[in-house]
Amino acid sequence: MSGVQVTRLTCAGFILAVRVNHTMAEAQGAMQFLGAVAELAQGALAPFPPPVWKRELPDGRNQQQPALVHDKLDEVPGSDTDHTKGSSVMLFLDNPALRLVSFFFGPREIDAIRAQLLPHLQKRATKFDTIAGWIWKFRTMALAPYSNEVMMLVVVVNARGRNTATVGGIPVGYYGNAFAVPVAMSTVGELSMNPLSYAVELVRKAKNQVDIEYMRSTADLIVLRRGQSPPITAGMFSLSDTTRAKFDDLDFGWGKQVYGGPAEAVGVPSIPWLTSFLLASKNANGEDGIVVPMCLSGPAMDRLVEEMSKLLRLTTDDVTQLHQPHVLPAMK
Repeated sequence: MSGVQVTRLTCAGFILAVRVNHTMAEAQGAMQFLGAVAELAQGALAPFPPPVWKRELPDGRNQQQPALVHDKLDEVPGSDTDHTKGSSVMLFLDNPALRLVSFFFGPREIDAIRAQLLPHLQKRATKFDTIAGWIWKFRTMALAPYSNEVMMLVVVVNARGRNTATVGGIPVGYYGNAFAVPVAMSTVGELSMNPLSYAVELVRKAKNQVDIEYMRSTADLIVLRRGQSPPITAGMFSLSDTTRAKFDDLDFGWGKQVYGGPAEAVGVPSIPWLTSFLLASKNANGEDGIVVPMCLSGPAMDRLVEEMSKLLRLTTDDVTQLHQPHVLPAMK
């Protein structure tokens, strides 16, 4: 179910590799375990926060009530039988043909994105909301699908510490699997033609659904599905923020690490176009930021790289123009 391997290097450093089955824990749970080991290695009498191993907390109920969560894929035409039916978005089955590009979002890039948002979102949107909304919108436009296609952004949300005042909330020290995957949905036309605030707001609304009742409804839905995973559709993309897990903060007494995070930075190796991560990183100037590695076909990647170039060229006077509706690229 899990495994740990330490590889010692000739330079006196070491690589710590951890494999965890998602039925046991996820990134945050694994990080809490490794953090406890690091604290004990440095002389702590007990780890903080105190570990909680109550696997029954997010369990489903005897009478399943998936009222808060339903299978979003049921809303996508053709997703029940043929993943590509009625879709102009290509499922990238030939992975060697994909291009991998890492996009860096430092203070300058994030400020340029925030400046395009409505005033209330400039104050409330997190870095993840801001980056995820931008990527979802312009990745969609880069793929150039039909305007009536349904695009889905699956966001990974840590449920620990949410609604802690209610009975049965998931405490911060919970070691088990306590993440949810709410979905933001939009047609290509709405996502492309609306200002960037539209995408960011949909990301925020999806995230804000998650509380203990949402988690229990999710467990109920899993029971009703009898363990079957929902199908993968061409319009689906997933983002996970590993910067919140803070793998790069671990110190086992040998100093700050060089890298902490997933070994496969672009997600599932067999389908790298489906998912990606937000990773803590530095640019060539040593500036702290977030890097997002992504895989797309050549033409789509060229369009997305061009949008990133436009973002970097922005000045304050240019921002007002970005509130205007975007023109969709030529449809397939």
